[in-house]
Amino acid sequence: MADTLQRILDGKVVAIVRGISSKDMIQTVEALNDGGITCVEVTFSLKSEEKCLDTLKSIRMIKEHFGDSVAVGAGTVLTPENVSRAKEAGAEYIISPNVDEAVIKATKSLGMISIPGAVTPSEVIAAYNWGADIVKLFPAASLGLPYVKALMGPIDGIPLTAVGGVDASNYRDFLDIGCVGVGVGGNLVNKKLIEAGDFEAIKKLALEYGLK
Repeated sequence: MADTLQRILDGKVVAIVRGISSKDMIQTVEALNDGGITCVEVTFSLKSEEKCLDTLKSIRMIKEHFGDSVAVGAGTVLTPENVSRAKEAGAEYIISPNVDEAVIKATKSLGMISIPGAVTPSEVIAAYNWGADIVKLFPAASLGLPYVKALMGPIDGIPLTAVGGVDASNYRDFLDIGCVGVGVGGNLVNKKLIEAGDFEAIKKLALEYGLK
């Protein structure tokens, strides 16, 4: 678990893979990895059980194909049940858009890294007290750098990551004010490019973050 946390901290950028079919998953992650991004979050969909199963399939595929070269986690995890399912599929960390005590504690009980999403100081502190390893500030760009910086003042001992509206043009701004990392979705894992089979373009987007 400590090793997974360090890999997330060293990786700086977590690529958020949302709405991408399992059939395109290996090529997508390969392109991200070739571009220097080694942390990938595959999100659950709330639309159907079929889509949830495809998320679990994708996590399993990434773990089996890439092993320890990619740190894979599950995103949009809202229930302890999906924590367990993600763990069984090979997820190493759990990311949520909200703070849920049961989800955090289920994550920690299974030896995984917990990264819940919060907005207010009360939410951040509650998440950390319940066992979160990192707290995700979401939506970070909408909250703005001044808000994030002000929030860090009294709670500078809690590791924070910035997610929501983050891209290659502003991610260093969040790192510079003290965030331990960022999460980047459609600005990096571009669905149209993936559906068109342009994985070289995905690699180029990943390289813009200067991690390789």
